[in-house]
Amino acid sequence: MSEPLRPLRESLTPPAGYPTAPVDPRDRAATAQRIEGLLLATGALQRGHFLLKSGRHGDKYLEKWSLLQHPSAAAEITRALAVQSLELVHALGGDIDLVVGPTTGGVLLAYEVGRLLGVRGLFAEEVRGTDGATRREFRRSFQIPPRARVLLVDDILTTGGSLQALLPPLYAAGAHPIAAAVVASRTPGLTAIEAEGRDPIPLIAGITLNLPTYEPVDCPLCAAGEPIGAPGSSGR
Repeated sequence: MSEPLRPLRESLTPPAGYPTAPVDPRDRAATAQRIEGLLLATGALQRGHFLLKSGRHGDKYLEKWSLLQHPSAAAEITRALAVQSLELVHALGGDIDLVVGPTTGGVLLAYEVGRLLGVRGLFAEEVRGTDGATRREFRRSFQIPPRARVLLVDDILTTGGSLQALLPPLYAAGAHPIAAAVVASRTPGLTAIEAEGRDPIPLIAGITLNLPTYEPVDCPLCAAGEPIGAPGSSGR
């Protein structure tokens, strides 16, 4: 692998109590702690009083692009996902032939995880059909070989909907989605992506965060008189 042309110009320093250097990705607990430190160091994990897209309120917000704009942090995290994904797939007796992700953050992740695993990285775009419904398509002359064993990747997961939307075009091509990996999951306890009529797809997350939300009438931050802001959309 080629080396950078210049020394790193940025220095990301996680808060006290978090690992200050990369850890062994096979150590899941240490990796999660390291990722949380990087989310805080890059400003991706924000604390405050937020009006979410759903209309609910929260005291934490995860902005993926605050992380992905830093190549050093993104590269470290994608390496952890690549190692953990390969470990999972090998334990299941399989291998990975292709990595795919949804636009937009999934483009970067699919490319970098694919590079680390020595396979192609593709992305699926959202298109609107004549009936007005949206779906995902692999465009731009992307070819998905029949029987290809596919790793799905994405940035932030809440319900798994963005990953599930990748499944129809993959199954239509005769591919076999075998595992999914995300940088962060906002849904504790979600360990698989449901695939209608097929076996669930095992899921790993670099970190799982418990980010509670509240109806406005029940929001403790509103009750405390904390000012509220409305961040952009992140994850699905």
